[in-house]
Amino acid sequence: MATSPRALAPTSPTTGTPDPIQLHAQAHNALNMAVFYLRQPHANVPGARSKAIQALAALRNLSATLEG
Repeated sequence: MATSPRALAPTSPTTGTPDPIQLHAQAHNALNMAVFYLRQPHANVPGARSKAIQALAALRNLSATLEG
């Protein structure tokens, strides 16, 4: 299932800005899932690739949020 990078960055209901803690957690979780997929006896490379892309999108959004 493909997800757009914007879907990975929920916004705060009051300010409309992405939550840095949430973006960090999303990147962390996506990378953990990528490693999990790769450690299986029959590595799920497409799944790991998808999760790595999700992690990069979250990190990109986090970087943009922190830079202002």
